Amino acid sequence: MQRRSFLKGSLAGSAVAVAVGAGLLSPRNVLAAWPQAAFDAKTVQDALSGVLGSADNTPSGDISIKAPDIAENGAVVPVTIETKLTGIQSIALLAENNGNPLAANFVMSSNSKGYVATRIKMGKTSDVIAIVKTSKGTFSARKNVKVTIGGCGG
Repeated sequence: MQRRSFLKGSLAGSAVAVAVGAGLLSPRNVLAAWPQAAFDAKTVQDALSGVLGSADNTPSGDISIKAPDIAENGAVVPVTIETKLTGIQSIALLAENNGNPLAANFVMSSNSKGYVATRIKMGKTSDVIAIVKTSKGTFSARKNVKVTIGGCGG
């Protein structure tokens, strides 16, 4: 029985290798779009323009950011964003005083709940900004996080 499993695995691996070699299966075709300009941006406005097409947003009380008031180590800052808004298309997370402010951009499906949690690096004390793009507009919220030991090379 092991011989048959080995032969099946070898044939499947060979077929994938031939497809990759022939250019029929390319990792670039499989990967999602990467907004390189947005992640390389040096200002919040440029990052938002790169990822959302515009830096315009409206502050909203329907977005909550859960992050520590004081982060002892900026290399690992836990951040949770939750919103009651509907029709969510994406949630972007920025650290205003970082060299590259855009930390994450989550593209949501049409029936997703407005909740994301991640960990980001922060170089120094700054506002953490959550940008929620919905079918009705783009909304934002801010929370100041004090960093005692910088995590972005500082």
